[in-house]
Amino acid sequence: MSLIKLQVKTGNKKYPIFIGSNILSKLKVILKDNSINFNQCLVIADKNVPKILIGKILNTLPRNKISLHYFNSSEKNKNQKTIDSILSILLSKNFNRNDCVISIGGGITGDVSGFAASMFKRGLKFINIPTTLLSQVDSSIGGKTGINTKYGKNLIGTFYQPSLVISDIIFLKSLPIREIICGYGEILKHSIIADKKFFNFLDINGSQILKLKSPFIEKAIFKSCSIKKKVVETDEKEIGLRKILNFGHTFAHAYEATLRYSKKLNHGEAVILGIKTAAKFSLSNNILSIKEFNLIENHLNKLSLPRNINKFFSIKNLNKILSFMKKDKKNNANKINLVLLKKIGSPTYKLQFDEKKIHHFLRKELIK
Repeated sequence: MSLIKLQVKTGNKKYPIFIGSNILSKLKVILKDNSINFNQCLVIADKNVPKILIGKILNTLPRNKISLHYFNSSEKNKNQKTIDSILSILLSKNFNRNDCVISIGGGITGDVSGFAASMFKRGLKFINIPTTLLSQVDSSIGGKTGINTKYGKNLIGTFYQPSLVISDIIFLKSLPIREIICGYGEILKHSIIADKKFFNFLDINGSQILKLKSPFIEKAIFKSCSIKKKVVETDEKEIGLRKILNFGHTFAHAYEATLRYSKKLNHGEAVILGIKTAAKFSLSNNILSIKEFNLIENHLNKLSLPRNINKFFSIKNLNKILSFMKKDKKNNANKINLVLLKKIGSPTYKLQFDEKKIHHFLRKELIK
């Protein structure tokens, strides 16, 4: 596959996303062509990324300018303590605002690195090299950074656009299938909120995408990035339209937090459960037709994706799930904001619901 370039243009920044296979060797040229210069660079690398691929990146950078920091990527380490340790490195090495932070890792590594870059001296250059399918199709686009607290997920953070994103398919080949499914959840979400034709493509080729077969995986990444790019360009700070990207996520974040971000349920699996829950809640409130709901449910069944919350939670978890939903940062009243679905490709986001209504709905889902 040839190198594909997408240009993201927000209100205050323009930056490119490069998508391709084995494009790490072109990093030096890409940096030069995009006028990205720096005196020092802190590379923050997820420990799980194969060392040979990290080495390929390091070999393209001027050695005397690089500091390397390995990060043990997990939701539990996505915290203020990690940010403090990164800021300490930047301070001790006297980085300035023309210097650079490069993230090599999945969404957690990108969120942490981007947040630290945004905090230090009010902003360093930030290059994101996402290494998971989830981060390539979602978290690396749009400039959201953040950390978790005991009160919930991503409650502290900034909007900070990167200078450059490089998505290389080569990283995906080192991932277990569960990580591919994790990324697929966001691809599926993008199709459901924006493009029925893309959903149909996934419905026909989903198994090929999960096996990383060309050209299906490349098309899925490109199309998913294109959808998010359009939304972010329209609404960078999530004032209106960008809220549709949270389809399924109010439920998903509550599921993750209830399980204390354990390995029983990763983010993408939680999103898939959230998609099913939000679609079912849309159906139960006469917003979505049974025909459209069945298309989504049959797709999940066909690919054996996570789809029943009672496989992960029992009735005793209900109040905890609801308490995290109430704390969700997207709420601005006593009610709970939800993005729901009118039909595939047509979401609705200006909806608020009483806790009692969601309690009654989830109770029925949990005791099935």
